[in-house]
Amino acid sequence: MANQHREKLRGVRGVDDQLWDDFGDATARTGSDRSAEVRRFMEWYVRRPGAKLPQHPDGDPGATD
Repeated sequence: MANQHREKLRGVRGVDDQLWDDFGDATARTGSDRSAEVRRFMEWYVRRPGAKLPQHPDGDPGATD
């Protein structure tokens, strides 16, 4: 099928629209996208070998603003 995704579609609940929009803007500023950054965080969180905490838009991976 033409509209078939290669990967299974996953959903995330409990994210308000403003947070979703802000996250999209922030990932775009780093030249990435939401999916890539969520995957990076998940890999780091479960301690996959070689995984690193995603880069914060201001360049500091540990920044909390």
